Amino acid sequence: MFTGIVEELGTVESIEDQGDAIRLTIRATTVLEDAGLGDSIAVNGCCLTVAERTGDTWTADVMQETLDKTSLYGVAAGDRVNLERAVTADKRLGGHIVQGHVDGVGTIVGRTPSEHWEVVEIALPDGLGRYLVDKGSITVDGVSLTVVEARNDSFTVSLIPETLARTTLGTRGPGERVNLEADILAKHVEKLLAWRETQHQKDGDA
Repeated sequence: MFTGIVEELGTVESIEDQGDAIRLTIRATTVLEDAGLGDSIAVNGCCLTVAERTGDTWTADVMQETLDKTSLYGVAAGDRVNLERAVTADKRLGGHIVQGHVDGVGTIVGRTPSEHWEVVEIALPDGLGRYLVDKGSITVDGVSLTVVEARNDSFTVSLIPETLARTTLGTRGPGERVNLEADILAKHVEKLLAWRETQHQKDGDA
């Protein structure tokens, strides 16, 4: 589990194509301070497992399923990526509950700069919009953000200077793809309501 508070920007060191998977090696510092084999690190919001590590790099195996459903497909050496270690019980939950399970890939539509912040509009993939509400939580490339306006096929977020400076969202331009994870609480509520409706229908048929 993660919180959506990015700890550092890492740099993709190399990519080894294995046909139906890749081995992704990332250069980092902070997330490697206590990382061991088998630990989880979120890369642009996608939970990956440390398979190898050196003094300043770590390697993860990324399966085809992950490549098909996240923006890690197409990542190249030299790209910057958002990194966060899995949260521990003694840490503050500064963002919101993030699983590192990407629900879909959105696309940056546009950016509107202001003096102290920047509003970014992101297009939604089909089916994800039902989980978003104004002032609700959304994870964008591993960054915990608050939805400013939830629309039918897109949403907006307001990025403060800290987010612009310390995450990849500061440089993402129109047309670029970003990983999206909806609030897990919204998904549970949806399932519970669907179950409740099914029970009512069964009771009505009885």
